[in-house]
Amino acid sequence: MTAVLGDGTTAATRAAGRWQRWRWVLVAVLVAAVAGVAALLPEPRTSATPLAPDNPTDSGGRALAQVLGDQGVEVEYVRTSAAAVAAARPGSTLMVTSDLALSRDQVEALAGTAADLVLLDSPALASAATDGRMSFTTTGPALARHTAQCADPDARAAGAVRAGGAASTGVTGPWSSTLCFPLDDGSHVYGSWSQDDRRIDLIGDALLFSNSRVTEEGNAALALRVLGRHDHLVWYIPALDDLGAQPEPGASTVTSLLPPQALPLGLLSLVVLLTAAIWRGRRLGPVVAERLPVVVRAAETTRGRARLYRRGRAHGHAAAALRAGAADRCARRLGVPSSAAPEHLIDALVRATGRDATTLGALLYGPPPTDDAGLRTLARQLDDLESEVHHP
Repeated sequence: MTAVLGDGTTAATRAAGRWQRWRWVLVAVLVAAVAGVAALLPEPRTSATPLAPDNPTDSGGRALAQVLGDQGVEVEYVRTSAAAVAAARPGSTLMVTSDLALSRDQVEALAGTAADLVLLDSPALASAATDGRMSFTTTGPALARHTAQCADPDARAAGAVRAGGAASTGVTGPWSSTLCFPLDDGSHVYGSWSQDDRRIDLIGDALLFSNSRVTEEGNAALALRVLGRHDHLVWYIPALDDLGAQPEPGASTVTSLLPPQALPLGLLSLVVLLTAAIWRGRRLGPVVAERLPVVVRAAETTRGRARLYRRGRAHGHAAAALRAGAADRCARRLGVPSSAAPEHLIDALVRATGRDATTLGALLYGPPPTDDAGLRTLARQLDDLESEVHHP
């Protein structure tokens, strides 16, 4: 038999009531828990960044990066110039996919590294790294097959490439340079420049290394030989927010000390909190008039406050209340707005009573009395003033 309490409820009805009140809270907690678990899961290892080594789409470079990794080349993917400069050590290769968004300081820092450079459509960086002896054109001819026609071993291993960009040069001096895969306008798809133990390779068509075109003609052979010259390859794709700032050694920020999931979890918690506050919040209804058990007369309230002032010897507070009341009643009688300055009220009182302005100013805005006698005198003078205003 179900036990019924004095209020008419049972255990079942009470449980149902609790479920009605707390079910949405439980749902919100469950959603937050699921989102937190999802945020803690490993991030996807693919992206949609063009030419990125983790991009499996046609515009990505994942195929080339995986083959280089299978051949023993360590591919280090970076998105900032500071990280690229720090990773570009002697005996390594630094590939830059574009220098369009790089500043002059970033270009000079990248050109000054000791690593071999492979530059894809990066005219400013090519000019800075070769002292202006090599650069790129922007002709962009249509895709076509181009043969090596040079003695460079990398180019001869490729035989021919299918490309649409062009790299032109103005090489002078005793440095070793090679131009390969010529175009009709006199420019070349591929050019190399070497000085001492450093080599700089220019690839006019950046998409030659992309997943969709790396298998065409000898594109793969040229890419693997150029990028696989050393065991360490720094694959640099400039990010849109790459400002080239290099943090000081040992410096750390609040965001660097937090796990990567802290920001999304914090935002999710804020959304859940706001949702719960809106859901559980109680809006104020209309004001309900309630009959008071006791009616207190206004005169009794005034006398009670006066007794409190007297008991606390608050002569200043009492005087301020008397003066404020007298000034308000006189202003209403004379038609002076309540927001008017004191001098305006005094001028109106001078015209109404004929009294001196200095005397009126001291009466309404003078120093407070310090004893009961002074307070009584002030009250009497204010009463006389109001009598003159109301009965001129």
